[in-house]
Amino acid sequence: MRTITFIGNGNMALSIAKGLKNDYKIEVVGRDTKKLEEFEIELGVSVDKHLLEGFNMQAKTILLCVKPTNVDEISKKLKGKARVIYSVLAGTSVKKLKSTLSADAVVRTMPNLAASVQKSMTTLTGDIEFKEEAQEILGSIGTTLWLASEKELDIATGLAGSGPAYLALISEALTDGAVKQGLKRADAMIVMRGLFGGFGELIQNIHPALLKDGVMSPGGTTAAGYGALEDGNVRSACIDAVQRAYKKATEL
Repeated sequence: MRTITFIGNGNMALSIAKGLKNDYKIEVVGRDTKKLEEFEIELGVSVDKHLLEGFNMQAKTILLCVKPTNVDEISKKLKGKARVIYSVLAGTSVKKLKSTLSADAVVRTMPNLAASVQKSMTTLTGDIEFKEEAQEILGSIGTTLWLASEKELDIATGLAGSGPAYLALISEALTDGAVKQGLKRADAMIVMRGLFGGFGELIQNIHPALLKDGVMSPGGTTAAGYGALEDGNVRSACIDAVQRAYKKATEL
């Protein structure tokens, strides 16, 4: 079984590791022994644990899951030249990673938290010779799409990478709306989860505009609710959310 070495043990690293643990041996590198042990417990399988200081990356397949602002700091603590680094760092360019960390190749990846249930939408770009391997590894946690440029990946970060937070806000708001009208909170949660589960399947094969038109009959309940969303500039806010996230990614 091949080994994947995680440098960083936060939420994203754990989410990805949960998706990979059945197909790969997991090795994790961090600053704090207690947190590494907590990572192992949460993951539910035995992992090789190492402290960051002096860790040797030589010939390893690395999944870099640290904060973008910490790259310079951790580079001073690592030794050896990695075989390849798969980075999940938003806004951190291939050029920056290659100039800071020692590796034969670098691929930028942008998974999302659905990696923990093997449903991530992960975009990829970087050294083309590792395209197939990148899709194989990250394909273990969901769907992958190789993009032609880092600009495109930064834009996709604002959509798929940050998207779970946007959808969480919408799901919570819709549930609150049902509760406001008198539906029990527990029942509203069940209805909302069923809604999102079914919608996730439908949207795979139906264009959003066609799906909307198929639900919205003239003068009906959906048209009334849809009008409220347009009055609240929800469409514009969603467009702005992706724009701001993309802009932030280019500033990191």
